[in-house]
Amino acid sequence: MKNESTPLRILVVDDDALSREVLAILLEHAGYAVSTADSGDAAVRQLSTMPRPLLPQVLLVDIQMPGMAGSALAQALRNCCGASSLLLAMSGSRPDDDLIRKFDGLLLKPFSMEELTTAIAVAGSSAEVTDKIRGKAETILDASIYEKLAASMRADRLQQLYATCLTDAEERITRMRQLASNQEDVPFRKEAHAIKGGAGLVGAMELQALAGALEDTGIQANHVASLNELMISCDRLRRILMAQKNM
Repeated sequence: MKNESTPLRILVVDDDALSREVLAILLEHAGYAVSTADSGDAAVRQLSTMPRPLLPQVLLVDIQMPGMAGSALAQALRNCCGASSLLLAMSGSRPDDDLIRKFDGLLLKPFSMEELTTAIAVAGSSAEVTDKIRGKAETILDASIYEKLAASMRADRLQQLYATCLTDAEERITRMRQLASNQEDVPFRKEAHAIKGGAGLVGAMELQALAGALEDTGIQANHVASLNELMISCDRLRRILMAQKNM
């Protein structure tokens, strides 16, 4: 949501001049403070010299640009802006999951202004974005399980535990994609069951629920979207853990 006295700051990153101009006009008309960059590399350079209070709270990033793009660009932008900024990928077609896994969401071009404003409505100010991330912890990470684990081991071991769980889940998701393409439903469900079990042990509630649903349904027509959501859930959990670590 927007604050009338302090407009939400948005950076549009797109190598197409017309797309940048149109988005900037639409966003400025909607009351946002807009800046633009014509490439991922230019965006990183721009952000690296920008005072922290002026950093954008939302970044709209085309992922099919020359130079730095995709997940590598998302990580570079995250390094500049921190965990509290919202990264939204833009693409003319559904990209591979690896390209968007480090983004917070995807907008398929052409998208309406309503779709855009809905996607960025989760951000109001940097503090509010951080609150939003921490608030998501209630549905993504079981605080009671996390606190019990944190009380029983050193911080580095706790981080290693969650990293191991996430790496295992992501490897299983990769195998599930291949199993789905081969229509091997039984091993597909077994992989989902294993993800559900591991997630439950560390209190990864969202990941556990999504994996449980895939175990129940098996290979469906929309399994690609479901597996994409499962992978994105892993990255959401990483961000929640980062927020927890910095609290």
